[in-house]
Amino acid sequence: MGQNEPLSNNARGRVSNHLGNIAAANSNNPMSSAASNIRPAPDSVLVDIAEYAAGYVPDSAAAIDTARYCFMDTLGCGLLALRYPDCVKHLGPIVPGALLPNGARVPGTAWQLEPVHAAFNIGAMIRWLDFNDTWLAAEWGHPSDNLGGILALADYLSHSGQQAFNVGDVLIAMIKAHEIQGIIAIENSFNRAGLDHVLLVRVATAAVATAMLGGGRAQIVSALSNAWSDGGSLRVYRHAPNTGARKSWAAGDATSRGVRLALMAMQGEVGYPSALTAKEWGFYDVLFGGKELTLNRPFGSYVMENILFKISFPAEFHAQTAVECAFRLHGTVMNRLDEIERVRITTHESAIRIIDKSGPLYNPADRDHCLQYMTAIGLIFGRLSADHYEDAVAADPRIDALRAKMEVVEEPRYSQEYLDPEKRSIANAVQVFFKDGSATENVVVEYPIGHRRRRAEGMPLLVEKFAANLASSLAPPWCERIVDLCLNLDALQATPIDRFMDMFTVHSA
Repeated sequence: MGQNEPLSNNARGRVSNHLGNIAAANSNNPMSSAASNIRPAPDSVLVDIAEYAAGYVPDSAAAIDTARYCFMDTLGCGLLALRYPDCVKHLGPIVPGALLPNGARVPGTAWQLEPVHAAFNIGAMIRWLDFNDTWLAAEWGHPSDNLGGILALADYLSHSGQQAFNVGDVLIAMIKAHEIQGIIAIENSFNRAGLDHVLLVRVATAAVATAMLGGGRAQIVSALSNAWSDGGSLRVYRHAPNTGARKSWAAGDATSRGVRLALMAMQGEVGYPSALTAKEWGFYDVLFGGKELTLNRPFGSYVMENILFKISFPAEFHAQTAVECAFRLHGTVMNRLDEIERVRITTHESAIRIIDKSGPLYNPADRDHCLQYMTAIGLIFGRLSADHYEDAVAADPRIDALRAKMEVVEEPRYSQEYLDPEKRSIANAVQVFFKDGSATENVVVEYPIGHRRRRAEGMPLLVEKFAANLASSLAPPWCERIVDLCLNLDALQATPIDRFMDMFTVHSA
């Protein structure tokens, strides 16, 4: 039919019937059925986060001191990752040559980038080896992932002369980002809805980055509403049979997106006040089964004070104590591997759900999320480093032979105390049984060395870890200066962030 041809009688009849149906519907419903377009007040969760991000001033000496150690450890983990080509290939400008004079530096490199992609670079480095801090609750995650966005933005603004930040400002931003991510995670499980925990990195970075840019409550609500409107990544890349390297750069992607949304909010980008609660279209109805977020305590500094460090080795945190158990048994079993009949790992429900894995392991990301692989490495070698996840070590036939002899069982008490807010244990036990009927002791470790209950034991080792990680990328004089500065809290806090980052810049690509 041509554009101006008259309708046929049949077509004219169908249109008439359709209009008649509409008229009848309206006559039967004198009140309009159209959705109200009156915007509601912002969701209370968005307001609570915005007010905290904009106005909270930490007064906890424990939180500030822990943030200092977290800052050191997180930077060190990023530098160590530069030894691994699979990480480095993701780094640098988003397209070749897209550098920015006086931009944000990428530690351990010569790159200066705009802050959004610099945040991706730093975030990917931080998370690559699964060696930075951890928060375990209904939803777990790694709050120091937010340092990718915080550090990139602070260095960019300072280095370009737009706004002055010192390291103390970065520590405060870290406390806030840890708290936002961690408090939401305590009773709200996104992984059980199939969503990856990095959505909380995006949310926390968006809030804190907007505040760093000088945004007030309205701008932070705008950035937050856009962060929630992004929905969530699937967890498919963290679990068998699809585990892969995306789990190592997903947090960099999330913190980068948080910076982008913050910059947009400061340009006047509109927000979506009921991004969480809108019927049918909001986050709760679309992605959270209609449930609302539960915040069981006010925002403060609780998360930073209780953060879990990975100090001795890089391993998914649910396996940290299992590896400690394996280390203790190494001397007993190292010369009797062929005599082993079975190995029993007693653990908690979360470990079984996340890292209990049989069958082939295809890549380092697969191996560092396998409870049996990590335990086998500890029993065979008595140590565990990122190199043990690489193909060269994984080809050792003793590892898979030992994995095949392992059984994983749940201890209900471990599962209960994992969720107990007063304990937050991450318990594992390992016992080895031999073919002659003998057995080792059942070695139990309930709290890993990075737990708050073991701070006095752990912090000296964390400093050693930091120094070793610095040495993996930087020249010795710079390593010594950085360690000395970081151990002087007052001097560290007062150091301009751009001068601090100068010490991490190498001058040849």
